Amino acid sequence: MFANLIRGTVAAAVVAGTLVSSAFAAGVDVNATVTGLALRGVDPVSYFTNGAPEDGDFSITSVHNGATYRFTSEDNKDLFEQNPEKYLPQYGGFCAFGTAMGVKVDGDPDLWKIVDGKLYLNLSESIQERWKKDTAGFIAKGDDQWTEIENVDPSEL
Repeated sequence: MFANLIRGTVAAAVVAGTLVSSAFAAGVDVNATVTGLALRGVDPVSYFTNGAPEDGDFSITSVHNGATYRFTSEDNKDLFEQNPEKYLPQYGGFCAFGTAMGVKVDGDPDLWKIVDGKLYLNLSESIQERWKKDTAGFIAKGDDQWTEIENVDPSEL
């Protein structure tokens, strides 16, 4: 019994160490929580397969670019791992309108739009409404700005 307790404790420590080390590996180019969780735990594949964001399962995860993504199923995780760029939100998950303005602000996973097969998030409903008035123009500005701000800490913008 004591041996099982020790094995369980060691296993838990290994898992915790892995999660903590990956949590702090997310770079400034990814909108992740302090624990390294991207998209607030929403499954990035669900936007494309279900037409709506769905909360991922904490036990079905994948780490990409230092951030942890959750998935609703192993199938979605497999799709993501085969082609992460297809499912990742643009601008690292930061607000698309904010990026067009040259700043990095939170992107809300519930305020989204897929344009030309790419996922974009926005900060708030009012910002999203403004972004929708010239989506193509804001995407062009965002693409230009992203090359300048991608590797800059949000606090420095």
